[in-house]
Amino acid sequence: MEDINKVISEIKTALDKQKPFLSEDQKSRMYKIINPDIKDYVILGVRTADIEKIVRNIQNQYNPLFDDAKEVFKRLAKSNVEEYKFASFFFLNRYKKLFNDEIPELFKKEYFPYCYTWSTCDSCCIRVLGSFLAKKANHQLAETTIDNWAQNESLWIKRASMVLLLKITMVHKEFNKSYVFQKVEDMLKLSHENYIEKGIGWLLKTCSNYDPDSIFNYLMNNKGRFSRLILRYASEKLSREQRTKILA
Repeated sequence: MEDINKVISEIKTALDKQKPFLSEDQKSRMYKIINPDIKDYVILGVRTADIEKIVRNIQNQYNPLFDDAKEVFKRLAKSNVEEYKFASFFFLNRYKKLFNDEIPELFKKEYFPYCYTWSTCDSCCIRVLGSFLAKKANHQLAETTIDNWAQNESLWIKRASMVLLLKITMVHKEFNKSYVFQKVEDMLKLSHENYIEKGIGWLLKTCSNYDPDSIFNYLMNNKGRFSRLILRYASEKLSREQRTKILA
């Protein structure tokens, strides 16, 4: 337990020291982009690469057991500091060879109740959880997780279900059309939520890299039901001619 406290303390101290000087205008723009859900949220402005480097160095120094690493993850995830949250999943990701079927539930229970920004939501899914679920051996676990999370009351867990699906699509370079379109239908019930709409658009845009005609036809057949925001995001990777028709 003493080592866990030291690890957490050193990570926080190192991140605080890495905090760059930012003008009030720079801070204002940074917070406007990240747009946290809560007022007392702190963004230090430390680069992602520097966060990873700090975590790697401290992890190598202490080399805690997996159970201890999960405790570090839990405690850092509860913080209201953006970079501490990034450090939490970067720290845990160094034990990815030990991940098992309980990992999605760990994130759902210990990470997402304290998720307040799109940046932490998306990054943990893309960098850690999505990569794990994309393994062929985890196909059923991936579908179960996505299906369950899509029905969750939490806005961020709902968005995470789409980010996980698009990460898996990126890894496999293909997608199940009926499955993806059904997930979009499920999310459309909450299409008034900005981050849900952006998630829908991002998912469809990702899929368009691998089967553009299917996405084009789907958007054309359903454009009356989609917001302008979804259509703009979803059609970004399509041809100019296709995009023009969709946005007409």
